[in-house]
Amino acid sequence: MTNNNGQHDLQGIAERLIGKTMKAGAEAADALIVEGLSMGASYRLGKLEDVDRSEGHDLGLRVFMGKRQAVASSNDFSDAALDELADRVVAMAKLAPEDPYCGLAPKERLATAWPDLDLDDGVEPASEDLAARAAEAEEAGLAVKGITNSEGAGAGWGRSRVVLATSDGFTGGYASSSHSVSCSLIAGEGMGMETDYDFSSVHHLSDLEAASDVGRRAGERTVRLLGPQKVGTQKVPVVYDPRVGRSLLGHFAGAISGPGIARGTSFLKDMMGETVFADGVNIIDDPHRKRGLASKPFDAEGVANKARTLIEGGTLTTWLLHAASARQLGLQTTGHAARGTGGPPGVSCTNLYMEAGTQSPEELIGEIEAGLYVTGLIGQGVNGVTGDYSRGAAGFWIKDGKLTHPVNEITIAGNLKDMFLALTPANDLEFRYGINAPTLRIDGMTVASG
Repeated sequence: MTNNNGQHDLQGIAERLIGKTMKAGAEAADALIVEGLSMGASYRLGKLEDVDRSEGHDLGLRVFMGKRQAVASSNDFSDAALDELADRVVAMAKLAPEDPYCGLAPKERLATAWPDLDLDDGVEPASEDLAARAAEAEEAGLAVKGITNSEGAGAGWGRSRVVLATSDGFTGGYASSSHSVSCSLIAGEGMGMETDYDFSSVHHLSDLEAASDVGRRAGERTVRLLGPQKVGTQKVPVVYDPRVGRSLLGHFAGAISGPGIARGTSFLKDMMGETVFADGVNIIDDPHRKRGLASKPFDAEGVANKARTLIEGGTLTTWLLHAASARQLGLQTTGHAARGTGGPPGVSCTNLYMEAGTQSPEELIGEIEAGLYVTGLIGQGVNGVTGDYSRGAAGFWIKDGKLTHPVNEITIAGNLKDMFLALTPANDLEFRYGINAPTLRIDGMTVASG
């Protein structure tokens, strides 16, 4: 690694802390350091509401004594504070309860090289630029006919650095920048008011959508929701807009998370190698996607990661595993460890997406005599043990293959096992989020008035 953005300074701190910890009596240890800087500006009704700037750093130290582990964090990087932290966490580990699955990731699985993912553009905008961007977004949104009020527009920037060091000799780090613009608007009056939003978030400023486009789309989406009607309880096809359809991939990722599989608390716990989605559906997790919003060159335990096809032709091929869940299941880590500085690693996907299908959204909708096009979801309503699914929704009623009037205060329900098998993806996949999906159609769901 080069010393871009002073990254070697943090690596030196992490390596010194590991040395101090081993000298204090630890059998093994790892240290994670996170440093961040951010700025933001917000506008509402043509006036600057807020400009903020924050910066900070934090480190987390994890210590192992046999099958016992302890974690503590600190934001004091002085040598005296690091000495005290090392002594304190070693003492904590000696008193911790035993965990037969804890420990560093296998040394042979650690990354020895990793790609440049182009996550940091080196651009730091002035606060005036952020304020102008927020103002532009709101102005474009307020100009949409039918918009009556604003919940505000904002623009932000940030840069973060992450460094990980382990007593097995791994040291690595990376930096990333972020640029964003958002707008939230209100249409209508009194009890007939509706609200919606739009945003753009990227690593490189050159990839950020024009603030005026974000504001205009927010306005158009909001106005479309005016005059909603009710629908009766019935079973119909439900079509998910990509903005909300990606939530289904989030539920899927949670269901194949190693800790849940090891505990037997997932509705997919017995489905390895079985058909989970409709034939032809492919779901991929790619940590090395260039400029991907959830990209990382290695996982939070230093394990080499790579793109993996989680669903291939509808069949489940793997769990998402970190070192501890892999040991519990008698498998190898898949490089999906994620963590903050305050605790041991958990499991998380990276750039998760469903490959595009062959039909256009218009073709998927055009075949539907009566159904629902969902643009907004409310609440959680998902049982990870059984797969039962029930969420508040809003969107547009489909009649004779066309979107007609808006609907809201409705509930859509089903079971994720059945929903996955009945799912058809459209051909309009775009990469705008950390988790991405095309327009999705699911037949046979229950729709009811709220």
